[in-house]
Amino acid sequence: MVRRIGWALLTVISLELAGWGAMALHYSGPRPAVLANALAVGLVLATVVTLGWVRPVGRMLLGLAVLFGAFHLWWGSLTARNDRDWQSDVARPAHVEIVGDSMTVQNLRNFDYRSETDFTEHWETRTFDLSKLSGLDLFMSYWGSPSIAHTIMSWEFSDGQHLAISIETRKEKGEEYSPIAGFFKQYELYYVVADERDVVRLRTNSRNEQVYLFPMRTPVVRARTILLDYVASINALDATPDWYDAATANCTTTILTHVKNVGLSLAFDRRLYINGHLDELLYERGIIDTSRPYPEVRQASQINARAAAADRDPAFSARIREGLRRPPLLVLPTGGS
Repeated sequence: MVRRIGWALLTVISLELAGWGAMALHYSGPRPAVLANALAVGLVLATVVTLGWVRPVGRMLLGLAVLFGAFHLWWGSLTARNDRDWQSDVARPAHVEIVGDSMTVQNLRNFDYRSETDFTEHWETRTFDLSKLSGLDLFMSYWGSPSIAHTIMSWEFSDGQHLAISIETRKEKGEEYSPIAGFFKQYELYYVVADERDVVRLRTNSRNEQVYLFPMRTPVVRARTILLDYVASINALDATPDWYDAATANCTTTILTHVKNVGLSLAFDRRLYINGHLDELLYERGIIDTSRPYPEVRQASQINARAAAADRDPAFSARIREGLRRPPLLVLPTGGS
């Protein structure tokens, strides 16, 4: 019985690895596509033949090890790059320099969108005073399923500035996003460091996505620590590119990585990953406004009408926050971060 169970597990695991590897070859294998697909079919057939006909067992295990080892070496050889022919909206990686409380952002994106595809490029250099950091907000943008949202973090400063950072795919010219391809090293990871009139207004006014804004109770000292961890990743990607991964390095899981990097632990909840109901989880944990019932908080947080009215107004960030309640910040224990 134990032997049969072990054999069944080996078969299932091997076929799953072969199936995943075939998908990886299909999307990321050598071009032309017919060659990649031939290798994908070959990997699956070789796995089936090895499991079904190679004996004794030791030789079969060796055959599987060689087969999957060769695939692993190829997969590991695929390296992210910064020198592709990028779409213009992701053409320039941001770089951040900090001296004392002065934070200077180079290649901050502030495009003027007339439509999603018709825009005037503006790449700017802006300086923020970290001593004036006053809050941290979360945007959730829905383009289809209510179970999935794109998340954007935005830091608020008492002088009226806002710094929005959206973690996205870096697409080449002519390339479209595929949720499935996102698992297979098809896109580099990209931090859009932007004015809210760019990255938020693009979604509300040009793409007609449903966007919600939730001021968070994150203490300023913690918001600063998270921002500095973002900065470290932004500068690291400028120097050494990395892959976007739809499972482990996407718009929300990367935020969770930053939160964990600063020493915060989050108990597992499926809404951290199937993130369309992330705001509900944050409400339950007291991280956003809880002074009203959750449905009222969510309804008040939708900003589409205010964003449409504000449009190109330089006061866009202030106007989309009209009527929102910023909850009192959490009080940390002495020495907490």
